[in-house]
Amino acid sequence: MSSPLALVVCGAPLAARTPNIARALVERGWDVSVVATDSAAPWLDDEQIRVVTGRQPRAQQRSPDQPKAPRPAAVVACPATFNTVNKFAAGIADNYATSLLCESLGAGAPMVAVPMVNDRLWPHPAWDVNLARLRDAGVVFLDIRTGSSALAPVPSGTGEEAIEAFDPAWVVSALPRPS
Repeated sequence: MSSPLALVVCGAPLAARTPNIARALVERGWDVSVVATDSAAPWLDDEQIRVVTGRQPRAQQRSPDQPKAPRPAAVVACPATFNTVNKFAAGIADNYATSLLCESLGAGAPMVAVPMVNDRLWPHPAWDVNLARLRDAGVVFLDIRTGSSALAPVPSGTGEEAIEAFDPAWVVSALPRPS
C-alpha cells in the first residue's frame, strides 16, 4: 500500500491542473487525496480527479459517522493562495484545508507549497513574514513558473502563462519518496 498524501488545492487558476498534479504524484507511488478550499471548486473537474485518485475531492470535514482518513505522510498545497498561506502561517484552522495544513505541520509531515499570488498582493507586509515563518517550520516553497525556491509574484493578467509553464514534476521532485 502506498503512503497517503494530501493535495490541498486553493482557489486560483492553477487548480485547473489538479488532475495532472495528482497523476504525477500517483505515478510516483503516493496515495493521493485532494482537499479543496471552497473557492477552488470552480476550477476543479471532480470526475477527472476521481479517475486519477480513486476518490472525490473533499472540501468539508468528515461527518461523525464516516471513518477517519489516514494521516498524510506528506502534504502538497498547490496552488497555495495568499489567503491560505497567511492563515496557515498564523495557525488559523477555520476550514478543512487549513486544519489539515496546520495539523500536518504540527505532526512534522513533509510539506511542499506552490504559491499563486499576484503582484498586487505580493508586497503586503504579512506576506514575506509568513513565508519566512513557514520556511523556518520546514515548508518547501516552489515558484509556479520555474520550480525553484526563489519565489516571485504572478504579474496580473499572466495567470494562463504561469499555468502553462508549471510542471508537476517539480512538486514530485521536492518530496521524499513514498514509503
